[in-house]
Amino acid sequence: MIRPVLTELALFLVPFVLYAVFLWATRNKVLHPEAWSWAVLIWLTIAALALVLVSFVVMAQFGGAPPRSTYVPPHVENGRLVPSESR
Repeated sequence: MIRPVLTELALFLVPFVLYAVFLWATRNKVLHPEAWSWAVLIWLTIAALALVLVSFVVMAQFGGAPPRSTYVPPHVENGRLVPSESR
């Protein structure tokens, strides 16, 4: 469960990191408060939320088992652990 949470957190932080890299590349002061105005933060947050939303849609569309498949949980057969599968 931690991997999906960290993935979404990383996607949320991407716009902020890219903006910081942009400020550094243009020789602007990265930690200067004027570079991180409320308007910039709002747009970066909107972009971050859009990335997270798109990732949710992509994971829902392309992740998981195929439609109409049956999930078989892990179980023990003849003393051996058989991993889960989708049929």
